Amino acid sequence: MTANGYVLYLHGFRSSPKSFKARVVQKAMADAGRAHALICPQLPASPKAAMDLALLLAKRHAPGNLSIIGSSLGGFYATWLAERLDVPAVLLNPSVNPLKSLEHHVGLTTAWHSDEPFEFRREYIDELAALRVERITKPERYFLLAATGDEVLDYRDMVAHYAGARQHVIEGSDHAISEFPRYVDEVLAFCAGANVVQGAPQ
Repeated sequence: MTANGYVLYLHGFRSSPKSFKARVVQKAMADAGRAHALICPQLPASPKAAMDLALLLAKRHAPGNLSIIGSSLGGFYATWLAERLDVPAVLLNPSVNPLKSLEHHVGLTTAWHSDEPFEFRREYIDELAALRVERITKPERYFLLAATGDEVLDYRDMVAHYAGARQHVIEGSDHAISEFPRYVDEVLAFCAGANVVQGAPQ
């Protein structure tokens, strides 16, 4: 196992592979000659369908050759996948419990990067509940990047949920982590290092 494993990037609610942080990761990996190693799918609105797709993509490389980066709702998804597949994950301002916060988004809307209709159905709340990880099992598997200035989610919930994990708490900033280019090397270094540990002989 080398540090050149694959990275699965999971975007947030109503987002896409065109999101700011996804594009920053894409550029950093391309600059390192590793554009081929980034897996960044457009996730369906249904949490169950999103995880079915992510599992299909992830199982080609997991365990031992895959790490996950998840932003916001993607961080919630990444945690479920990391626990299920025993792979490392980086969480970027992750949603710890999206059930309540997404309740008022039920209905028809649009995605951030498209004019196509985006429907979030009421049954998706139950699908989210089925994916919730009450307590992480291996804190060393995770790296949390959280901003105290997140205007959407409370960073203190993130810090508590990922207790014992590597954590980088940014003073200020925002939900989008507008300064993410400053941190992308740290994020990818964790992915590479964690893959080496995951693949090391026992």
